[in-house]
Amino acid sequence: MGFLTGKTAIITGAGRSVLDDGRCGSIGYGIATAYAKEGANLVITGRNVQKLEDAKEELERLYSIKVLVIQADVNAGADNEAITRSVAQRAMEEFGRIDVLINNAQASASGVTLADHTTEQFDLAMYSGLYATFYYMKACYPYLVESKGSVINFASGAGLFGNFGQCAYAAAKEGIRGLSRVAATEWAKDGINVNIICPLAWTAQLHNFEKAYPEAFKANVKMPPAGHYGDPELEIGRVCVQLAHPDFKYLTGETLTLEGGMGLRP
Repeated sequence: MGFLTGKTAIITGAGRSVLDDGRCGSIGYGIATAYAKEGANLVITGRNVQKLEDAKEELERLYSIKVLVIQADVNAGADNEAITRSVAQRAMEEFGRIDVLINNAQASASGVTLADHTTEQFDLAMYSGLYATFYYMKACYPYLVESKGSVINFASGAGLFGNFGQCAYAAAKEGIRGLSRVAATEWAKDGINVNIICPLAWTAQLHNFEKAYPEAFKANVKMPPAGHYGDPELEIGRVCVQLAHPDFKYLTGETLTLEGGMGLRP
């Protein structure tokens, strides 16, 4: 039994995805696997129901935990407050507690330059990333107060370094970084731990980005000094596990940059 046995984590964008070699192909699913190995029950959300159901089947079968699947899509035309509140309420109905909220979901039109970006493309990044993080944090706040829980949000080097062709993505991620710092300040008194991770992992999405926009990929994605990209489960997922541990409360409010999956640099 792991130290998260009996606890509940909500992970957005956690549908099952694998690479050609069978390794985990998405950060969300990698995190879900790492949490399942520690005994946590999971609430996983996303737009693709089949990927969510595939994740549920595998995680429950391999790790004897419970997984609640909820299709949820925060977008410009939706009642997003109602959507995220419903996810939190259903999590409470199913498991009776929320201990960790991980805002991982993000869509964007990466590779499209600022001058060519449409309002719809900009909205896609802002709503799926920044607004989703905002609404989920608000919806889960009362329950995280009860559990003295943790929030783990995802920013990106795209915002830190101004990546070519990623204006909306970078804007959303920098917004998430600022929002997280404010939450860390305001929620510390409630015992809620808030952190941001800026990862670089080799995922199916990054592989598709390389194929669709090779020039933008070449300009933005550099091999980390460690000589390999982060592994979604074994490195980034394990970082998320560590940040849910009570001993990591001292990291509240820090931005954590994953250096090729080899460690943390506050």
